[in-house]
Amino acid sequence: MARFSPLMASLPLLASLMGATFHAQANNQLPDIGTAGVAALPIEQEVRYGNAFMRFARAGLPIIDDPVLSQYIDDLGQRLLTNADGVRFPFTFFLVNDPSINAAAFLGGRVKVHTGLFLYADSESELASVLAHEITHVTQRHIARYMEAQASSSAMTLAGLVGSIALAVINPTAGIAALQTTLGLSMQSAINYTRDNEYEADRIGMKTLYDAGFDPMGMANFFQKLAAEYRYASKPPQMLLTHPLPETRISEARGRANSYGRRNLPPSLDFWLAKVRIQVRYGTETPQALLSYFDSRLQKGDYPLKDAATYGKALALLQLKRTDEADTLMQELATRHPEDLFVVDALTDIDLAKGRSAQAIARLEKFRARMPDNEVVVVNLGNAYLEGGDYKKSIAILAPYARDHEENSLAWNLLSDAYRKAGRMTELHMARAEMLSLRGDYQAAIDELIVARGTTSDKLTLARLEARITELERAKKDLDSLKG
Repeated sequence: MARFSPLMASLPLLASLMGATFHAQANNQLPDIGTAGVAALPIEQEVRYGNAFMRFARAGLPIIDDPVLSQYIDDLGQRLLTNADGVRFPFTFFLVNDPSINAAAFLGGRVKVHTGLFLYADSESELASVLAHEITHVTQRHIARYMEAQASSSAMTLAGLVGSIALAVINPTAGIAALQTTLGLSMQSAINYTRDNEYEADRIGMKTLYDAGFDPMGMANFFQKLAAEYRYASKPPQMLLTHPLPETRISEARGRANSYGRRNLPPSLDFWLAKVRIQVRYGTETPQALLSYFDSRLQKGDYPLKDAATYGKALALLQLKRTDEADTLMQELATRHPEDLFVVDALTDIDLAKGRSAQAIARLEKFRARMPDNEVVVVNLGNAYLEGGDYKKSIAILAPYARDHEENSLAWNLLSDAYRKAGRMTELHMARAEMLSLRGDYQAAIDELIVARGTTSDKLTLARLEARITELERAKKDLDSLKG
């Protein structure tokens, strides 16, 4: 469907602050260093901080709310997590519209992926290798351990440290200054600590990558490509500042991959569809330039997957409002990939652009019968009913989904629109409050609920409003403690 438009892990952030470059040798059989001695930061507290991070991120980062891309990156992450050790809580993977090549792990299993990383990767195994590395930073509790070490060696509390790091997301200049001033960091201790964790994340991450069925050489290839391209660059990408690549790290990754054995995997269709979708809908090139690009690649027959190039051409045509041509191409793809949700989503966009909401609804209802909780299906279907003017049906689909997936800001956004068009003002203000709370703007959320309170006399609804106001006041106080 049409989209509605860092907190970095503290270890990489601190390393980048000091311009650290690592050339030390590392033992190929590093011990697991990330899970011992973390009594000061219990799991529940880490999750709490992770939830706060996510609210800071939503308020300060251009997070992409695109159901098919969100589902793809989440499915990829979950596949890796299924084969990882030490997973103590659910993870959240999300995309940020940023052309720089980077990814970062947060406390509490929050992992951001930049669109630039997606576009730079040449295979699903390369992309998965970066996610596996970031997952390991969390499962080995590298971030939690570093925060504990800094809090124990300075006057700052853990909550104060979280607040300083969060400030680095919202206002990097002020955040960096706050970290340097308040922590009094020792450069060498940070370098040593970060270096060891990077090697461990490579080692354990590659095992996770291999166990999940990917090509372990994807990690080594990605490292080599990145290092070679930016070896002499005056301004290397953020990933090289936060995840330095000395030659020893690259050679160890290649040797380790060889010991596992290369997997010759066919190109992943969904990886290439996702990459193309990012290129067309979130990149910097014009739709006309992209149309020419995909036309040229299709004529030469040199794109990794022809159907992905066709998908890219169709999306570019749709951007140019040449819907009939886009429709023809997508119908061709649908005959070959009728169950692929990238295709289903694009067909829905075309149907709605051509005023065929009934056709989109009929197709999506069939999918919903088999996938009643699938984000792509449910959100697209709710939007199709909304576009078709059936606000009651749209609300009936979106409201339970939003309640069950309370962090899905796109569902809340569409539900708010449906309530507004249906004239259901109490529920409109309640839905807006949930959207604001996801961004950590608890006072504005409380204000919405106070307005909602004045639009109803229903005792049960009033009781629900009062209970939610109390919850948000408590959440605001909790978040304020992290902001200092």
